[in-house]
Amino acid sequence: MKIGRLTISDRASAGVYEDRSGPEIENILGGFFGSTVKFEAAIVPDEIGLISAALKKFADERKCDLIVTTGGTGISARDVTPEATRAVLEKELPGFGEIMRVRSFAKVRTAILSRAVAGTRGSSLIINLPGKPSAVRECLEILAPAMREGLAHLRGEDPHTTTLQKK
Repeated sequence: MKIGRLTISDRASAGVYEDRSGPEIENILGGFFGSTVKFEAAIVPDEIGLISAALKKFADERKCDLIVTTGGTGISARDVTPEATRAVLEKELPGFGEIMRVRSFAKVRTAILSRAVAGTRGSSLIINLPGKPSAVRECLEILAPAMREGLAHLRGEDPHTTTLQKK
């Protein structure tokens, strides 16, 4: 399995601070899917064109099964990840963003400000996550069963017998 992880941050892309959310994605998903996972990583600033281009590259050229973004899902002027993601999606899966907001709201009342989206492009599942490492962990744990089943469907496998059902 190949997973693309895309950190969207003006400051991290400029080297102002270290990306901690991207490595957290690898840590968590490596645990979910096992040691055979190969990660492709990129960091881009909050620019629609650059985000969309990176998503297309992960899906179309690098053939990533799963693409997870972190950052840029809020409501500030520079937060454009959902717009860039929608521009490349073939099918939107609104349940991913909905469940992240609902479940996160129980802990953080401002979670309803997240605009995270998810969907498919070709045989890739694309999911937007918040930018904080703790929120990355929380959301991926919430989404794990749906990610496994979605990936199985995209691969044409029976989701109840797939090898993705590791944990």
